[in-house]
Amino acid sequence: MLLAMACALGIFLGTQLNFSSPSEGLFSSNPKKEKLNKLIDYIDYEYVDDVNTDSIVDITVNKILENLDPHSVYIPQTEYANVTENMQGDFVGIGVSFYNVNDTVVVIQALEGGPSEKLGIRGGDRILYADDAQLFNKDFSNDSLTRYLKGEENSKVTLKVLRQGIEDLLTFKIRRGRVPIKSVNAAYMLTDKLGYIKINRFAETTFKEFRKSLEKLEKQGATEIALDLRDNPGGYLSEAINIADEFLEDDKLILYTKNKSGAIEETYAHRQGAFENSPVYVIINENSASASEVVAGALQDNDVGTIVGRRSYGKGLVQREMELGDGSAIRLTIARYYTPTGRSIQKPYDNGNESYFKDYVHRYENGEFKSIDSIDVDDSLRYETPEGKVVYGGGGIIPDVFVGRDTNAEMENIILMHKSGMMSRFIFDELEKNRKFYNALAREDFNEEIEISDEMIRDFLQFGRTENINVRVYRYKDVLKKYLKATMAAQLYGTDAFEKLINNGDKIIEKVIELSEKKQ
Repeated sequence: MLLAMACALGIFLGTQLNFSSPSEGLFSSNPKKEKLNKLIDYIDYEYVDDVNTDSIVDITVNKILENLDPHSVYIPQTEYANVTENMQGDFVGIGVSFYNVNDTVVVIQALEGGPSEKLGIRGGDRILYADDAQLFNKDFSNDSLTRYLKGEENSKVTLKVLRQGIEDLLTFKIRRGRVPIKSVNAAYMLTDKLGYIKINRFAETTFKEFRKSLEKLEKQGATEIALDLRDNPGGYLSEAINIADEFLEDDKLILYTKNKSGAIEETYAHRQGAFENSPVYVIINENSASASEVVAGALQDNDVGTIVGRRSYGKGLVQREMELGDGSAIRLTIARYYTPTGRSIQKPYDNGNESYFKDYVHRYENGEFKSIDSIDVDDSLRYETPEGKVVYGGGGIIPDVFVGRDTNAEMENIILMHKSGMMSRFIFDELEKNRKFYNALAREDFNEEIEISDEMIRDFLQFGRTENINVRVYRYKDVLKKYLKATMAAQLYGTDAFEKLINNGDKIIEKVIELSEKKQ
């Protein structure tokens, strides 16, 4: 009797409470959703041939999102884990980058801070066995090999490794752990006063890495910062906000967002930053997008620092990741963001996605990469900062100090060969010729002892021909030598060494140093 009365009371109270949420109506029944469900069911049960309806659903979702905007995207189940891992800032595994060379796992580099580095695994090591599984002379894809090397955190794996110059196999008992995926590529001093930080994307750990880099540079005497956001496609908005806050005084507006209903959410600086009253130079180019533009726009509109380089990409839309229940997800545009002066830097996408993504070609042909005067601006989107500086909306951040780009075909080819991974594969083979020497070479001795010869350039161009890439390098042979040497430094010592070498002679870096010296 008492139990029945308690249940009845609970039911009555439940009917009096309002548990509705804004998302409740999203999944309620309606004819449009039922129509799609029926179509899939008919194909599943009635269609004459067997059809993979999962692929049909994927195509349908992609088509729907393509008709919204260029940045609402579908992440299939097969890609979701990798995409998430890349943005988390770390992964669980043994901590190596590798090539599959002649059906053998060959270590390119033991990743800094990972389990393999701590146990002494080196570039050039061949991983032949993981526990009892043979990893050589097998037709494994890179994904399949990765599954042997990754695993649950704190799980153990025994590796048997062949190392040049050692007859017997080496045994390493490794406990898998979290391996950082760095979003800060480099942090070093450009001059006695000017520190340099390069950020490649905004992941979950970016601000933490950035703060650590700032502290390191402060100890080395940095009173000014060059923040390099070139080729940074964006990422987590919160990380960009935190970084902008380091340079802005309290209560300065960083950005505001506006959603479908017109609701505005403003974000202000609120924390004491280490460089609030110090010069800062934000370096951008045509591939700096989204969160990178948030940082540049917030500082520019608050008359803080100097933006140097070329006009940024022009992405002013905010996405939210939403899971679809089967391991896949969508990143759906839910709002636009605006810089403190009220400008949207989103470039138009009215002519469809293909035209939108070809904007890069239009800029190239228009001469924008060489001259600031070639940038198309809309006078109706003209704004002024508190100190009267004119800025424009409608398509990226226009820098305060423009530095053109070398668009010579030879230079373009060098950059493409680097980005394609071709240089990395060639340099790996070069290191393999004398792995013992290179692994023993101290970083401080690298610059003086290593020189890229004309013979190596010829070998590289021949290597390119075997990859069906036939290029000529005349005027830019010295630039190619610099890229090859920097790629070698990256495989031996990491991204910091690469950036330091590649920035030597860089026009934008030289301009930043010039601007810094004028202030002193």
